[in-house]
Amino acid sequence: MARASKEPKSGARLDGRQRLAWLRLIRSENVGPATFRALVNQFGGAEAAIEALPALSRRGGRAQDIRLSTMGEAEAELEAADRIGAHLVAVGERGYPPSLAQVDAPPPLIYVKGRIELAEMPIVAIVGARNGSAVGQKFTRQIASALGLEGFVIASGLARGIDTAAHTAALEHGTIAVVAGGIDITYPPENEALQKAIGERGLLISERSPGFSPRGKDFPRRNRLISGIALGVVVVEAAERSGSLITARLAGEQGREVFAVPGSPLDPRPAPTIS
Repeated sequence: MARASKEPKSGARLDGRQRLAWLRLIRSENVGPATFRALVNQFGGAEAAIEALPALSRRGGRAQDIRLSTMGEAEAELEAADRIGAHLVAVGERGYPPSLAQVDAPPPLIYVKGRIELAEMPIVAIVGARNGSAVGQKFTRQIASALGLEGFVIASGLARGIDTAAHTAALEHGTIAVVAGGIDITYPPENEALQKAIGERGLLISERSPGFSPRGKDFPRRNRLISGIALGVVVVEAAERSGSLITARLAGEQGREVFAVPGSPLDPRPAPTIS
């Protein structure tokens, strides 16, 4: 890779009313990123889409009214984010990773905390085994440090093992942790100090509201963001069935470069896959 430029780009901003409407729409029942985009395009804005949703659901044969996020709920969520120093940014705004905006159905809104300029710099993701070997973690730290010196921001998922090694080595030059729960929720618990440091010296990113505790099904969604914000993904010692390989697959679907760091053939943790 060529040496990266550190010049960030700026974008337009939603006004307060639009931001609340966007938040209400994406938090409403059965509305994900793809549906959000379709509704906004169809009705010309989030407010109009919210008004149209009940009639749309009835025409679709739904017996009960669809649950819409209320204005009070949206305002309370933004107040909770403000209390922890997080900011809600929309696709296209400053602080929203440009590469993520280009994926199919990007999240319309994300929470960020920390140095938002890192989101707009060239990003390389490093992911791998939660029980990565000592050699694998050492090599991860070397890769993360070398890329940081070349101007790249290192992204990962704040998991144990390889993710932790990548974040720790990259903290000095710039690292982004994409979390599956709310920005204020630490998982795994032993990374509380690291998450706090990244929120101050790096950048935390989440699709979820403050206080949201992640479930198993939320981690693949987080992995889609990790690959989505990056130019490429480095996979270190990933097992045959692992979240790291999900991230690698998603990266390929998103047109990202994927790099593999295999483990020892005598180590059962990074099991090889035959295709």
